[in-house]
Amino acid sequence: MASFEDDTSLMNVRDLFDLTGRVAIVTGGSRGLGQEFAEGLAEAGASLMLCARREQWLAPALDEMRGRGFRAEGRVCDVSDAAEVRAVVEATVTAFGRIDILVNNAGTNPSGGQIMDVDMGAIDKTWLVNQRAPLVWSRLAYHAGMKQHGGTIVNVASVGGLRPSPIIGAYNVSKAALIHLTHQLAFELAPKVRVNAVAPAVVKTKLSELLWADEEAAARTHPLGRLGVPEDVAAAITFLASDQASWLTGVVLPVDGGVSGASGTLA
Repeated sequence: MASFEDDTSLMNVRDLFDLTGRVAIVTGGSRGLGQEFAEGLAEAGASLMLCARREQWLAPALDEMRGRGFRAEGRVCDVSDAAEVRAVVEATVTAFGRIDILVNNAGTNPSGGQIMDVDMGAIDKTWLVNQRAPLVWSRLAYHAGMKQHGGTIVNVASVGGLRPSPIIGAYNVSKAALIHLTHQLAFELAPKVRVNAVAPAVVKTKLSELLWADEEAAARTHPLGRLGVPEDVAAAITFLASDQASWLTGVVLPVDGGVSGASGTLA
């Protein structure tokens, strides 16, 4: 991702994916992949509303973004609580006057294992956060202004939603549902609102460390020979949110090093 201090790189980002004057909500935007997604949108000129589960995650992220000259606000929020989601959406309109972009990034996978054996409470939590919550956010953002002036929604799915894999079956099912929700919303909300998704494979973050503990072995399962880095996915999201993707809706873009397009299994 281009550095904010690098004027040439920043100008290139804005030339390609100019989001000046746009307002974006990023759920789970205070750390990890979500923070990278938010920074990508900000580098393209968007104002940000970040949603995070904990104040101790949110405050440092806001300080960093504001220190780099980005226009950013934030709210602590349980993404699965409709009342709290509504409060964030209303706060965004109050702070910035509109909502143009929604990135449904927040997700969870509280328990791994075979789907026949995982605790049903853990499955319920996974499906609540990963597939129901994005619908709640999308509905509220739509009725808060996208219905009138248009906008774009980008859902963060997973290559696991495109094909089964061991250990994280409940997570995979939730991401498959999110992919179908993307198609359904794209159909229902066109032509005013575009709805697309990204489907990453293994991306090197602290939260996914268990999946790439043996990095060399994990990289071999990807035809391009390396694991993803947060910038790979952030660039795809910024593109889908921009006018460069103005004729794309209902698209699920695999950002996966070739995993979904090749034979073999994901480690």
